[in-house]
Order: sequence, then C-alpha cells, then structure tokens
Amino acid sequence: MSESTKLTYEQAREALGEVVQKLEAGGISLEESIALWERGEQLAAECQRLLDGAQARLDEAIERSEQAGFDEDEPEL
Repeated sequence: MSESTKLTYEQAREALGEVVQKLEAGGISLEESIALWERGEQLAAECQRLLDGAQARLDEAIERSEQAGFDEDEPEL
C-alpha cells in the first residue's frame, strides 16, 4: 500500500469518505465496487495505523512527563 502510506491521516480519511460516497451512490459495475471496497479497506487500515501511531506518541509523552515528576493535577508555577 505504498500510495496510502504517503497520505496524512486527514488525506486518508477524506479518500475513504470519497470511496464510501461512490459505493453508496451505486451505478458502478460489480468489479468497480469490489475494487473500491478493497481500496476502502486499505484506507481504513492506514487510518487506524496512523491513529495507533499517534496514540503511541501521546502515551510516550505522558510517560516521559510522569517520569520527569510532572503531575497533571498540580498547577504549574
């Protein structure tokens, strides 16, 4: 999936939305529908991969701040 790995999350989500619209509109052949469905699956997986990566980065940042002694409940001075 080299094409979608170059997409940002927002681009992949938008492309996925376009795929869904085309599928919902109908009027395309079975083969085209299958190809669109497969593309949609790829885009959904790419969106999930990007979200998982973002979550991992946030988790790491939280862990680093906790290890540094920052407490989110204490006001900053």
